[in-house]
Amino acid sequence: MSNELLSPAEMSEADRLAIATGPLAGIDLMRNAGAAVASAVLGRYPAAPVHVLCGPGNNGGDGYVVASLLHDSGVDVNVWASGSLRAGSDAALAALECPVEPRPLSAFAAEAGAIVVDALYGAGLSKPLAGDAARAVEVATELNLPVVAVDLPSGVSGESGQSLGQAFRARITVTFARKKPGHLLLPGREMCGELVLADIGIGDGIIAQLEPRAFENTPSLWIGNFPIPAVDAHKYRRGHVGVFSGGPSATGAARLSALAAARSGAGAVTVLSPANGMQVNAAHLTSIMLRKSDNIADVQKFIGDRRPSALVLGPGFGVGEKARDFGLAVLGAEQRQDGRIDGLVLDADGITSFRSTPDVLFEAARRPNAPALVLTPHEGEFARLFPDIAKDKNLSKLARARTAAKRAGAMIVYKGADTVIAAPDGRAAINSNGAPWLATAGSGDVLSGITAGLLAQGMPAFEAACAAVWIHAEAGSRFGPGLIAEDLPLALVPVLRELTETRNGAAPR
Repeated sequence: MSNELLSPAEMSEADRLAIATGPLAGIDLMRNAGAAVASAVLGRYPAAPVHVLCGPGNNGGDGYVVASLLHDSGVDVNVWASGSLRAGSDAALAALECPVEPRPLSAFAAEAGAIVVDALYGAGLSKPLAGDAARAVEVATELNLPVVAVDLPSGVSGESGQSLGQAFRARITVTFARKKPGHLLLPGREMCGELVLADIGIGDGIIAQLEPRAFENTPSLWIGNFPIPAVDAHKYRRGHVGVFSGGPSATGAARLSALAAARSGAGAVTVLSPANGMQVNAAHLTSIMLRKSDNIADVQKFIGDRRPSALVLGPGFGVGEKARDFGLAVLGAEQRQDGRIDGLVLDADGITSFRSTPDVLFEAARRPNAPALVLTPHEGEFARLFPDIAKDKNLSKLARARTAAKRAGAMIVYKGADTVIAAPDGRAAINSNGAPWLATAGSGDVLSGITAGLLAQGMPAFEAACAAVWIHAEAGSRFGPGLIAEDLPLALVPVLRELTETRNGAAPR
C-alpha cells in the first residue's frame, strides 16, 4: 500500500533494512535518489545554472550525486558544502565521485535565474537552521530562486511539518520510497511545493516490516469497506441515521447533517426535534423523517422503536446538560436484538458540552459494546476537550490526534486544512485534498452527516471517518469558489458515483 507515511526514524530504519537485505548497497540507494532529483531538475529547468547545497549527512550525499549527474549533462553546476563528511560513509564516497570541486557554504552566492538544490538536511533535522544554512535561505529567498528540495525543505520538520525557524520554500520536493508526515501537515505541505515520490529500490516488503500506522488519506485506504447496497436492499438494511436538532432558531445545522447522511447512502434519516422546533423542521423536510425528542425517554423510545444505526449530536443543538444527557444515553443504549448502534458522531455543541466532564464521556465510550464514538473537533473544540494535549508544543498535530484518540477511546477527526483522523489503536491518516472553499459555516455539519451515513451502512468507524473526510473535501474542491454548505450534499453525488464504480471494478468516469 503506497499511501503509508513513514516518520524520519522509520525511514532511516527502512534504509537500514533495505541495505541489510540487499541487493542494493547504501551507495546504490544514494545514487538512485540523486538520479531522481537530477531528473526533476533537468525536466523543469534544463538550461539554468544550478547551485547544489550539500550537508554533512546522507542528504548531502544525495546532493553530490545530483551535482555529478548535472555536470555530466552539461549543466553549469556549483557545489557548496557544509560540515565534514564521515570518513568511509556513503556520502563521503559520493563526494569523492563528484567532479565539481565544493566550496564552503559560508561563501554561498548565487545569481538571478539560477536554481538551488537544497541537499542540506532534509527530513531528519530536529533543530532550527543556523549560521551558514540560515544565510543560504536568506540568499535564495531574496533572489526568489526556485528551490528543489531533497527529501524535505531544510528547516521543515519531517515529523510535524512545522518550520523550525528559517526554512527553504521549495518549488519541487523529491522524496523517496514513502512520504513523511511533514509533507502533508501544514505548513510543511505548502513549503514542499510540488511533491515527487521516487522509487529508489526500497521494496514494499521492507516497508511492510515496519508495520506503519500512519497513512495518507486516499481512497485506497478504505475503498474495500466502502458500502455498496445489495440488489435486494431495502431502506432499513441501508441503515437509519438519527440527527438531533436544536430549538426553533437553530434547526438548520441538523437538517444539513441529515441531508448529507441521506446523500451518503443511509436508507432512512430522522431529525429528532424538540417540540418547539417541530413546525420549523417540518416546513423544510421532505424525504427526511421527523420525530419529537424532548427528553431521554423520547431518545430511548426512538432507539427502541426505530433501531437507528448511527446518530449525530451537536450541530446547532446548544451547549449544556441536555446535550450531555442525550450523548450518554446513546452511548449507554442497550444492545439491539439485531445488533447494536454502530456509532455516535459528536460534533460542535456536543463536544463543547463535555468540556468540564470529558472523563465521563470517555468512560462511556469505553463501555463494552458501546457504539463507536467519533469526535469531530476543530482546533478550538479540541482544546476544550483536551486542553493539556493542545498546549503541548512538542507534539505534532498527528501526535496530538493519536494521543487524544487513545485517551478518549474514540475516533478523532481533528479538523483543519490538514485534517488528521486517528483511532484509539494508533492508526492515523492525514488528509491532503482539502480546499479553502470548505471554510464556510455549516461545512462541518455536512461532514458529521456523511460520517454517520457511512457508519449506518456498516463501514468500520476509522474507515468511515477517513472516507467521510476525503469525500467531503473532494466535493468541496470540485465545486470550488462560491461554495456554501447547502451546496455540499448535492456536490457529493458525482464523488460517490465514482467511488461506487471504483468499488465495483468499473472504470471511473
